[in-house]
Amino acid sequence: MRVLITSPIFPPDLGGPSTYVPSIGRFLVERGHEVKVVAFCSDPNPSGYPFPVVSIPRGPLPVRYLKAFWRVLREVKGFDVVYVQEHLALLHVLAAKLRGVPVVIRIMVDGSWEIAHRKGWIGDDTITDYQGKDYGDWRVNLTRYLQRKWWGWCTRIISCSDFLRNILVETYGVPGDKVRRIFNAYHGPDPDSVSESRDEARAKLGLDPAKRYLLSINRLMGWKRVDGVIEALSELPEDVELVVCGDGDMEEAWKALAAERGLAARVHFLGNVPHAKIPLYIRAADVFVLNSLYEGLSHTLLEVQALGTPIVASRVCGNPEVVVDGESGLLVEPRDSRELAEAVRKLLSDSVLRARFSAAGLAQRPRFLREETFAEVQSVLEAAAGFPR
Repeated sequence: MRVLITSPIFPPDLGGPSTYVPSIGRFLVERGHEVKVVAFCSDPNPSGYPFPVVSIPRGPLPVRYLKAFWRVLREVKGFDVVYVQEHLALLHVLAAKLRGVPVVIRIMVDGSWEIAHRKGWIGDDTITDYQGKDYGDWRVNLTRYLQRKWWGWCTRIISCSDFLRNILVETYGVPGDKVRRIFNAYHGPDPDSVSESRDEARAKLGLDPAKRYLLSINRLMGWKRVDGVIEALSELPEDVELVVCGDGDMEEAWKALAAERGLAARVHFLGNVPHAKIPLYIRAADVFVLNSLYEGLSHTLLEVQALGTPIVASRVCGNPEVVVDGESGLLVEPRDSRELAEAVRKLLSDSVLRARFSAAGLAQRPRFLREETFAEVQSVLEAAAGFPR
C-alpha cells in the first residue's frame, strides 16, 4: 500500500502532529508499506526518516495552503490512499479527490471552531459552547459548510477521542459507521531508557535543585491558557517556578503578563525545545500542567504519564479520557486560576499523592500503546484503499 500523509507541522516544530506523523510513518514502513509526507515545516529539508518528506516552508497562510494543494495534487498520483492530519483540510482533500484517490482524515479538533475562534467571530466560546449554536454570522456558517463538505469527500474519518467522535456524529450528522475512534499513541522513548532521576535531569538541564518546577509543553496559542498558569503561579510560594516549552503567537503577550505580575524571573519561556530533551524536562518537573481550553487527546499527557510526572490538567474535551480526576491526576476548570493554584499546591505538598498519581498514570499506558493503536489505523487505511485484510 502506498500512503501519502499530509501534516500541518513536522519536526523540529512542536505539536501533536509532529509527534504522531513520524511515528505512524515509521510503523507503516516497518510493515512493508510505502510512505511519503507533505508537511508544513520550518526545516526546508527534513532528513533522517525512513520515508521522504516534502517541506512546505513558513509564509503567509493562504500561500502555504496553495503551495500544499499543488504539491499534494502532484504527489498523490500513484498513491493508494491519502492520510490527512490537517483539520483545516479543504485543499488537501480536494487535491486527492481531483485525482480520484481515497482519503482518510484524522480529526484532532472541530476545525470550523478553531478558525472561528482564531478570527474572533465567536468571542471566547469554547468548542463545547460552539456546538449547534447559531451565531447569525455568514463566515461561521460558510466555514461549517465547507468542513461538512470535506468530511463528506473522505472515505473514512478517524477521531482521536470519544469527545470528538461525538461532535462529528451528534452535531454534524456524520454517519457513525464512517467515524472510528482511535486513541493517540504514546510516541516517546521507552520509559526505562530515561534513567535520570529528577535531580539528575535538573543537573543536566542546569535547573536549580532548590526550586520546585511546574512544566507546560504546548504551542503558545490563546486556548492553551498559559496565562492562567502564570496567574496561578502568583498565588504559589516564591520557590515555585514555571518552565514553558514551545512557541507561538502568544509568547510575547504572556511574557509581558509575567513581567506585569512581577514573575518574569520565575517564568522561563524556552521556545521550541528539541524533542530529544523533552523527556528530561518532564522528569525534572515536580508537576506538569496542561491548562488548555481545548485538547483532542494530548500526546504530551501520554508522554508525561509514561514518565511518571504527576499531572494537573483542564477538565475539558479529551483530557478526562487520559487523566482520571483524583485517581491519576487532578482536573480543574481552565479559566479558574485559583482552582489551578490550589491543585498544584496540593500536589506539591503531598509526596504520597504524587507517587500514587504517578503509579496510576503508568498503569494506563497499555491503553495507548503504539502497536495496538497503529494497527487499527493501518486497518482503516487498507479498507479505504480497497486492500483485503
